[in-house]
Amino acid sequence: MFPSWPMRFQQTVRGSSKSGGESTDSLSSKAETQLEAESPSSKKASSDQQTFDQTHLQPLPGQQQLEMASDNIRTGPSQNQSVAKQPLEKTLRRLAQNREAAKKSRLRKKAYVQQLESSRIKLTQLEQELQRARSQGLFLGGGAGAGVDISSGAAIFDMEYARWLEDDHRHMSELRTGLHAHLSDGDLRVIVDGYISHYDEIFQLKGAAAKSDVFHLITGMWTTPAERCFLWMGGFRPSELIKMLIAQLDPLTEQQVVGIYSLQQSSQQAEEALSQGLDQLQQSLIDTIAGGSVSDGMQHMIVALGKLSNLEGFVRQADNLRQQTLHQLRRILTVRQAARCFLVIGEYYGRLRALSSLWSSRPRESLISDDSSCQTTTDLQMVHPTQSHFPNF
Repeated sequence: MFPSWPMRFQQTVRGSSKSGGESTDSLSSKAETQLEAESPSSKKASSDQQTFDQTHLQPLPGQQQLEMASDNIRTGPSQNQSVAKQPLEKTLRRLAQNREAAKKSRLRKKAYVQQLESSRIKLTQLEQELQRARSQGLFLGGGAGAGVDISSGAAIFDMEYARWLEDDHRHMSELRTGLHAHLSDGDLRVIVDGYISHYDEIFQLKGAAAKSDVFHLITGMWTTPAERCFLWMGGFRPSELIKMLIAQLDPLTEQQVVGIYSLQQSSQQAEEALSQGLDQLQQSLIDTIAGGSVSDGMQHMIVALGKLSNLEGFVRQADNLRQQTLHQLRRILTVRQAARCFLVIGEYYGRLRALSSLWSSRPRESLISDDSSCQTTTDLQMVHPTQSHFPNF
């Protein structure tokens, strides 16, 4: 285990030990200490001890980081948490806002796509009905004959008016059922408000149709012949309608009677003002078309077209007067009175349409008898001319 000693050292030690006792022991002890100090095993052991101390006593890099991290955690945990919490909250808030904005965008896109799809389906149906009507050569409204050419806007209005009439029958049945079933005022109010909205819809349709073909509205070609006899500027006269309703709405309170008569008077004044304005417009058109020379005829036609565009304004004002009259009646009357009022209006126009159907479907023999009766009446008037109220003619 130990390295072999050089022979010369062993011989010297042995020779000196023979010569003297104490000197030999002293020399041997010095030599041993010197040899131990200078021996390579002692040097190697000391160097190994130093290396062991350096490697095992010095801390490793990972241990240094862990100790530093633990020191940081012990020294300032609240500061590190507050620093890390601020950007985290901002990120979460931003993500929530982005999700909400994306959700709203998806909902808007879905509603827009549904609206486009419903408009496309409706337009396709209108085009199909319009082609069918053109192939038959008939109006889709109330009273047109065959072979009459109308504008696309007028044809679309006729189809919408036919759909409105179907909804009108449904609203009428709801009003009738509600009155007979003695519903509560709250339930009956819902039905009455629905009927008011139903009439608001037809006024909106007429406003759109007036832009495309105002003559179709003002002449009443979308109604039946019997209804056409009572038209005023493309609709009913509000004052005449109120006069018809007064006898159907008894009993009324004194305040209601005053309100209804005041509404009738104001409606009649507005009707007279619109009628005077329409008469002035017609007279102005006559003067524009008839006046001037033949060479300036085109210029006069341009001026007449500009004046004729005012006709749409008169129809709109008349429809506005009709709409406001219905809303005022709803405010003056109670819920049950308003239900009876709108039921009377719907039945009145339903009877006019039924009268037109009966008139158009009457047998041919009655037509011949009517012609003969008319001829007889003319002959009687010719035989007795002195009974005329106009002797100058």
